[in-house]
Amino acid sequence: MPKSFIESQSFTAQDFTTSPLPVAEYEDCRFTNCNLAGTDLSDIAFVECRFEGSDLSNAKLKGTAFKSVRFKDCKLLGLQFDDCNPFLLEMNFEGCSLDYAVFCQLKLKGIQFKRCQLHEADFTETDLSNASFDHCDLDRAVFENSNLEGADFRTASNYHIDPAQNRMKKARFSSMGLAGLLGKYGILID
Repeated sequence: MPKSFIESQSFTAQDFTTSPLPVAEYEDCRFTNCNLAGTDLSDIAFVECRFEGSDLSNAKLKGTAFKSVRFKDCKLLGLQFDDCNPFLLEMNFEGCSLDYAVFCQLKLKGIQFKRCQLHEADFTETDLSNASFDHCDLDRAVFENSNLEGADFRTASNYHIDPAQNRMKKARFSSMGLAGLLGKYGILID
């Protein structure tokens, strides 16, 4: 049975925990102050959609497509983005809480994180080339065997990245962030 197609609709202050979001392809739709926490978004496609002030924490994302999707001021705790459909996956985040989010093995070239909290987010084996972590808090975020070439960490904080375990050619860091690169060596930087 083919998916239904929903285009250019706005959903405001809807609680999808009591009335689930129908499996469909949503194009150019806006979700504002919606509650999708813990819902099953499996096999739903979001194309050029925008989520603002919404809670998607712990939603199931098996086969979910996010194509040119923007998240602003959203709560996205514990999301398993590695379960998403990787085809044309493109997302950007601004002012979002992404603690415990998993991005393992995804191709996220040029992804933008602005003013986001990413505590304990997992970027293992993720392609983050040319990504931007603008004023992001990366406390205990995991970067292991990741491609960080050209990534911008100049205004990011609390990161601990092992240069020996990640590709980092032309990645940008501020001098204030050197401790996050040298932590494993026990070097004290004032």
